[in-house]
Amino acid sequence: MQYLDFEQPIVDLEKKIEELENLSTVGDGILKKEIEGLNKRVDELRESIFANLTRWQRVQLARHPDRPYTLDYIYKFVDDFVELHGDRYHSDDKAVVGGFGRIDGHSVMVIGQQKGRDTVSRTYRNFGMANPEGYRKAYRLMKLAEKFNVPIITFLDTPGAFPGLEAEERGQAEAIAKNLKMMAMLKVPFITVIIGEGASGGALGIGMGNEVYMMENTWYSVISPESCSSILWKTWEYKEQAASVLKLTAKDLDELKIIDGVIPEPLGGAHRDPNQAAESVKKQILESLKRLKKKKPSELVEQRIEKYASIGAFEVVK
Repeated sequence: MQYLDFEQPIVDLEKKIEELENLSTVGDGILKKEIEGLNKRVDELRESIFANLTRWQRVQLARHPDRPYTLDYIYKFVDDFVELHGDRYHSDDKAVVGGFGRIDGHSVMVIGQQKGRDTVSRTYRNFGMANPEGYRKAYRLMKLAEKFNVPIITFLDTPGAFPGLEAEERGQAEAIAKNLKMMAMLKVPFITVIIGEGASGGALGIGMGNEVYMMENTWYSVISPESCSSILWKTWEYKEQAASVLKLTAKDLDELKIIDGVIPEPLGGAHRDPNQAAESVKKQILESLKRLKKKKPSELVEQRIEKYASIGAFEVVK
């Protein structure tokens, strides 16, 4: 298990516990009592650290290499999943996965950004950064779901749309813009969950749900802290300050009423107990499906348009 820098005090205590366990023998009551005390201290320390995380620390947790990705959640609670490929224009973007499946008997279309675990898979998935064909594939799958009156679930986890020259040449901005227009008018229930990073239009390009939820240790913003820092201060050194002022955490966006709720994670992050994390995500999806399935198609469209039109505060000056 990989630890982050702010978890170092926990690591030090766990190493001491391991040393004592190697020294202890059967029936060694003194060491056993000390080990129990240290384990209790580890639990208290972990609770204290994770109850007071900064915004930058939550960004780090959202990027944790052991964190569950889209396919991990699909494999845990989506039955009979059949992945569909290609945008029918250019190619199949491996950074976006999607297909039909069932969640507790509910037929759904599941779409999400997918990262990799090692160098080979990260390159294969383009680090979760979609090209235009990824957004056009998502467009095709969403329209297919609408055709068969199947609810749509999207998982957001991307550092942004791929910024390469070839992506711009193939119409990156147009592909995302077309998706935004289409998603606003979908006549089926649409649920979005941010499971990791939610950066800029790269995330929003598949994320205009009727209901949007963020997992506890994720972020969602128009720009990443590093990019914000490089623009304002001409260096990445102020990324922590940028993260603080961007107000990009689940708690921030819930208070701003940009999202519909926060999905709790196991203590220490979703990677600490992927099964528990998946159960929490599944529970929220089922609650939302039950609620949204009662709405008429016209109500779903109206509610979605109103939701995004009402985001933000402004004043009209005469």
